[in-house]
Amino acid sequence: MTLKEKFHQWLRTDPFNSRDRVTLREAQLEVIADEFAIGFAEWVLKNYDGVKSVKELLEIYKKEQGL
Repeated sequence: MTLKEKFHQWLRTDPFNSRDRVTLREAQLEVIADEFAIGFAEWVLKNYDGVKSVKELLEIYKKEQGL
């Protein structure tokens, strides 16, 4: 599932009905962002040895992951 799809799925679950909605929304979004960041960091460590800029690496990663 792409990063955009994960955010769209999160929005469709109607998180705004929760009594603790701010904390809940922040926690859910943090999980999505953390999963992306961890996946990117692991991919960089596994595949690249500092030969490109972080911006270039991010674009390559997103393309390879279909994000």
